[in-house]
Amino acid sequence: MKEIKFKTNVNCNHCIAKITPFMNDEKRIVEWSVDINNPDKILTVKGDGVDGQIVKDTLAKAGYIAEQL
Repeated sequence: MKEIKFKTNVNCNHCIAKITPFMNDEKRIVEWSVDINNPDKILTVKGDGVDGQIVKDTLAKAGYIAEQL
């Protein structure tokens, strides 16, 4: 399983609640989490066949941005 990390603008638990349906609907994403305590709001994504563009597009649907680290 591949793991990818991103710097995001997901700032709080409300933001996490907004992205949850989008992230959970993407079948290639098996597991994900956001460290909102990190200044860069690090999103960690694990999955099979997942790549950076898939994650960026998925977050964009919810109105957020991600920059792959």
